[in-house]
Amino acid sequence: MSPVTTAIVAGPDENDLAAALETEGVDVTRLEGVISRPQLEEAGIVAADLYVLTDIGQATTIPIVCDLNGDVRTVVYARRTVPEFVKGQLDLAIDPQLVDASVVADELVD
Repeated sequence: MSPVTTAIVAGPDENDLAAALETEGVDVTRLEGVISRPQLEEAGIVAADLYVLTDIGQATTIPIVCDLNGDVRTVVYARRTVPEFVKGQLDLAIDPQLVDASVVADELVD
């Protein structure tokens, strides 16, 4: 697995995972609101190493991300359960109540 140097964090980042990734040296782009394919493309998803979703309501972005970048690692960092239709395209799902953002960032970058 190649090192993570670029990431897109989509959704509200209440647990500061984007900041934790930046502390690990990752170049992070943040997206909020209703996220569309053009927004993902503009944010650089085609070349990104990591896509982190913090809003399960935006789960439909995961298949789009995987379609645009077959090498991207997909992570959900949210309290709510991941919908069945995206589980097959997800590399990792983490509940922020169980694992601190700094630990997650450290593990994702290594």
